Amino acid sequence: MSYLMLDLSGKKVTEHEQKQLAHSMVGGLILFTRNYENKAQLMALIKEVRKSNPNILIAVDHEGGRVQRFRGEFTDIPAMSKILLAANGDLSQARTWASELGFLMAVELLACDIDLSFAPVLDVNGISEVIGERSFSKKTDEIIELAGAFITGMKQAGMSAVGKHFPGHGSVKADSHIDLPVDNRTKEQIFTYDILPFKQLIADEQIEGIMPAHVIYSNVDDRPAGFSEYWLQTVLRKELNFKGVIFSDDLGMEGASVAGGFKERANAALTAGCDMILVCNNPDAVNTLLTDFQWPSAAPQKPASFLKPDFVNVMKSLENETRWQKAKEIANQINQF
Repeated sequence: MSYLMLDLSGKKVTEHEQKQLAHSMVGGLILFTRNYENKAQLMALIKEVRKSNPNILIAVDHEGGRVQRFRGEFTDIPAMSKILLAANGDLSQARTWASELGFLMAVELLACDIDLSFAPVLDVNGISEVIGERSFSKKTDEIIELAGAFITGMKQAGMSAVGKHFPGHGSVKADSHIDLPVDNRTKEQIFTYDILPFKQLIADEQIEGIMPAHVIYSNVDDRPAGFSEYWLQTVLRKELNFKGVIFSDDLGMEGASVAGGFKERANAALTAGCDMILVCNNPDAVNTLLTDFQWPSAAPQKPASFLKPDFVNVMKSLENETRWQKAKEIANQINQF
């Protein structure tokens, strides 16, 4: 049973963090740029982490473009919006490239014993600047095609996929990291537009994880999606029949502040239906949740271990140096576009 995904302060695990990682409610670790110097250091860090908690799920935001935590010895994955542009609108070519980039992103992380990247972004490229080029397209059918191909590549490498930010962050201007976005569109507009990539890829059984948005869809519910039983239970679980893991977005973001303090935020997310909550860049909040919070006694609907890599595919992908090298060439080609 595990509910909390936390972070680390630096490039080594402190004695205090070792104890936190071993806590029974800690099931996940998310890494940031501050945790990375080079691959050798990163792998040594991960080895330390697994000594404290052998079964922990280790994740990172490594989707490509400006959201890629590790540089230098990792290939620069292009922003997803560049794929179709570099292919001059040729969707067939873009699908092929998307699949190879998904494989490349995943295999480079898996080679360092990192289980998961929070990818792909399924938001529509609309007015949101924080989404922008992170989205595959402004058209939902193209997102479905390209994200599906990207996921195929991830799975061929052995990595599960986490779609974000349900039911869609692209149609609000405000950035939920520093603001509380409110989407005032009708329910019909959201359900016939933004939600479609999530709906289709869930139906195709391509997504093992979902991360909801810290956005209030005011004509549907007065709570952000990640704190809403309607969005997570009625829509995601029942109507869309999603059977995977629901992660909260970072509870330290301004978009989560509507729920109150961190104990209230954690309770709201877990009550709404999140299986694992993320608390990043706030060690005091982590301490509070591990020492002064009443965790639910029932196990999550879907444990995070469900997202562990497919060992057989990982081994095959690590041996496939030819595909790895060709994928790097594709990434470099798109980055030069």
